[in-house]
Amino acid sequence: MTTCAVADVHYPADGGAHAALLIADGPDFATVTERRTIWLDQVADYRPGRFFERELPALRAVIGNLAPLDLLIIDGYVDLDLTGRPGLGAHAHQAGLAAVVVGIAKTPFRTATHAIPVLRGIATKPVWVTAAGMDLAEAAALVTRMAGTARVPDAARDVDRLTRNTR
Repeated sequence: MTTCAVADVHYPADGGAHAALLIADGPDFATVTERRTIWLDQVADYRPGRFFERELPALRAVIGNLAPLDLLIIDGYVDLDLTGRPGLGAHAHQAGLAAVVVGIAKTPFRTATHAIPVLRGIATKPVWVTAAGMDLAEAAALVTRMAGTARVPDAARDVDRLTRNTR
């Protein structure tokens, strides 16, 4: 994999969205080569079960001309249950944003019983991993190998911080 990125979107209380993307030269995200951010004045309202309608336009905007990426890491689930009910990651994969999309979720989702719990470093609480375009066990191993010793890989924490910066 050569074009690897981790993305996140933050929604300030006063409206809009701030999307961020960290690009690395490998799936371990040991060396971040580029940082991108974009501000969106208008975003869809949050609708339960339709989160992708709110988040996908921001991901498209921040990824821009890099699509399709080889690997995209998102904060959340790729699919939401064993039947493949699509989550944000599946929609990003279907939209052609990346050949492989890996979801790292910090909280369990009751129907996502297929998600693989991954313990990193000395963490006692796992993150839950789902994937599209890659074997699920391989995706879990990839998350285990990502840079950093904390529960959440460094790149995922850093992109979250970047989204919270003001315009």
